[in-house]
Amino acid sequence: MRIHTAAAAAVLLSLAAGGSAQLATFEPSFPSPWGAGGPGWDEAYAKAYEFVRQLTLLEKVNLTTGTGNQADLCTGNTGSVPRLNFRHLCLQDGPVGVRYTDFNSVFPAGISAAATWSRSLLRRRGEAIGQEFGGKGVDVHLGPVVGPLGRDPAGGRNFEAFGPDPYLAGVAVAETVIGAQSAGVVASVKHYVLNEQEHFRGSISSNVDDKTMHEVYLWPFADAVRAGVGSVMCSYNKINNTYGCENSYVLNKLLKNELGFQGFVVSDWGAQHSNIESANAGLDMTMPGEGDYGSEYGSWWGGALTEAMLSQAIPQWRLDDMAVRIMAAFYKVGRDTKQIDINYSSWTLETEGYRYWSAKMGNTTVNQHVDVQADHGALIREMGAKATVLFKNVGKALPLVKPESIAVIGEDAQDNPDGPNGCVDRICNNGTLAMGWGSATAEYPYLIAPATALEKQAEADGTVFTNVKGNFDLDAARAAASAASVAIVFANANSGEGYTTLDGNFGDRNNLTLWKGGDELIQAVASVNPNTVVVIHSVGPVLIDHIKTHPNVSAILWAGLPGQESGNSLVDVLYGVVNPQGKTPFTWGKAASDWGVSILFNSTEATPQQDFAEGPFIDYRHFDRAAIEPSFEFGFGLSYTSFTYENLAATLQENATYTPATGETPAAQMYGRLDMDPANALPPEGFEKIPGFVYPYVHDATPPEPAVIDPPTHNRSAQAILPAGGPSGGNPELYKIWFVVTADITNSGEVAGTEIPQLYISHGGPTEPKVVLRGFDEIRLEPGETKTVAFNVTYRDLSNWDVEAQDWRLTEYPKTVYVGASSRDLRLQQELVLPS
Repeated sequence: MRIHTAAAAAVLLSLAAGGSAQLATFEPSFPSPWGAGGPGWDEAYAKAYEFVRQLTLLEKVNLTTGTGNQADLCTGNTGSVPRLNFRHLCLQDGPVGVRYTDFNSVFPAGISAAATWSRSLLRRRGEAIGQEFGGKGVDVHLGPVVGPLGRDPAGGRNFEAFGPDPYLAGVAVAETVIGAQSAGVVASVKHYVLNEQEHFRGSISSNVDDKTMHEVYLWPFADAVRAGVGSVMCSYNKINNTYGCENSYVLNKLLKNELGFQGFVVSDWGAQHSNIESANAGLDMTMPGEGDYGSEYGSWWGGALTEAMLSQAIPQWRLDDMAVRIMAAFYKVGRDTKQIDINYSSWTLETEGYRYWSAKMGNTTVNQHVDVQADHGALIREMGAKATVLFKNVGKALPLVKPESIAVIGEDAQDNPDGPNGCVDRICNNGTLAMGWGSATAEYPYLIAPATALEKQAEADGTVFTNVKGNFDLDAARAAASAASVAIVFANANSGEGYTTLDGNFGDRNNLTLWKGGDELIQAVASVNPNTVVVIHSVGPVLIDHIKTHPNVSAILWAGLPGQESGNSLVDVLYGVVNPQGKTPFTWGKAASDWGVSILFNSTEATPQQDFAEGPFIDYRHFDRAAIEPSFEFGFGLSYTSFTYENLAATLQENATYTPATGETPAAQMYGRLDMDPANALPPEGFEKIPGFVYPYVHDATPPEPAVIDPPTHNRSAQAILPAGGPSGGNPELYKIWFVVTADITNSGEVAGTEIPQLYISHGGPTEPKVVLRGFDEIRLEPGETKTVAFNVTYRDLSNWDVEAQDWRLTEYPKTVYVGASSRDLRLQQELVLPS
């Protein structure tokens, strides 16, 4: 039984009579919207139309289908079009750098990048990442990440993304996309959507209501689409009991219709579960290609897709749309002029090897060891420093000024004895932590450990330096700490992707404590040294209130996952070369229960059900509603100087109106005439297949049984535009500026510094969060200097999702704007007078 509103969009999360839970569902949405270009896309679409109209049926299928795991040089490889001299497309991980190669950089993880709250640094990071991918011959960069968003702080892959606030994540993903694509590679934002835990990720159903979907989880994807992202990767999990890569509501209605996404949807690796259903639901490319194991094709697509086309189970315009979307993304970023040969192999670092790795064929030069690092180390060092969050600094313990002696204590300060790349995909926790584990990794060109950088600084200053390299010899730790004028103790907490277990953690963290006895180590050091500085490298929050309140802990820093320049970035902050500007992109609670949600660790169900019953109340929104005092609130971070806020003003802009979208799309078009004779879809005579390679050919010339046509999936007529719909991000009216809010920020301290003023809005309703982030800026100020910061507040910022109207609407409740230094340090406020 499916229950929905008149608008056919509400999610079912209720209980049936008798107490048995009904399954959550969304209403299916067909046909799959066809791309039509629009702002920033028209030229690319014109080129794509011209290219696709030249293609045969087999060539179109080849563009949509991966050739198999380890079948070619890249993590993902499509088929090619040799007749038109079009080589296969190369897709490659990951979010912090080019995976599986050498002479590349390792950038700060997404969670650290977000902690800078710096649009300019986020854009520069994206551009540098794009340059490195392009320099290796990659066409599609598999990143950035806003799924998981970070519903639960123990989520294994939270560190890949930009934190649990939709607005901050949206700004960060947009800047990253713009930067990466400006370098000439297609960005593929992932994992769409609700992929919020690693346990059961391939079978779990993440169940959410329509309002929460729009206001929380869809929000940053909308910003990525508005930024022009070329690709979206659909996720492993089910969304309201339909797999993400065949979920017509999520792909067709939300992404391609409402958000007006013009690029292509690619499956996560192995996340496709059907042939015809996924095509009609909006999937455009399957990776890595194999699937439907045991079938005659060994793939859901390839020859199986060709058969589906021959049976007309999938209309021609849908296949054409897949190919057009793929090629439009290709042309949008200039791959037709910027593409170079692929110069590496994902499967070996040796110079010579098999090109077709899984088949062990094609021995040739596969790695040219092209150095793509440029001067990116300097950016990584700057970003790592500016992402460091200073939580506590008693008596100006920091910055350090040539202390007489320092003791560096803890394994997290050290080099991995097996080298920085000593563990495949970083599936270990040996030495300092600078990235999590899984597919979101890259090989370090080097990794500057904190102990190395601190020893170098101590030598330059004439400071006596002591280094205790382990965590478990507490007597040695106490002895070193008691003899030092300052003790710097390190601890960490790791997580990663749920295809393996590390220290009993299957991707997701089992708890929020420090790893490897970190709490005991800190306690031992602080028990003997009244000037203890604690440095934490972690994938997210840990429970540190006992550290915060310890009288001998004079300073606490969260250094996140800073990438290859880790030690240098930290020394820059500890010694005042960089005045910390980092603000925490998530809340630090005092107990795991403070967040009000939990990972589903155990289930015997074939499809475990994870109801997002908390709605929009995640992270600080939940803490605020439940009146829970955190250790450190969202947006908090200290500086070596101080700032004052005054003179708040909010100016209503002219033409502050909103008009829902209306009208119709053009009808679907077809490009070229398809040869529907199965005999012409056979492999060419004498063709020798590479074993395991996925091809578009059918196995015999027998015509397939004609399909039973499902009218909604085949409807190519003009479609109504949704009220919130529009090209690349939704209705442009959503982004109209309604208010400009200004405030004066003054550096009232003694040293230059950067403040991150934050704007929050209360939507006023009794069931709404107390405040939500809707703006921030990065202001550099000399001592005594004042600058005016201006925030643009859009209609989207002020409104809430109306399930009945299926649009963003202003509620009747009063709207209040706040400006301050964190989500709980709201220093200025003013009620907004809306137009009548």
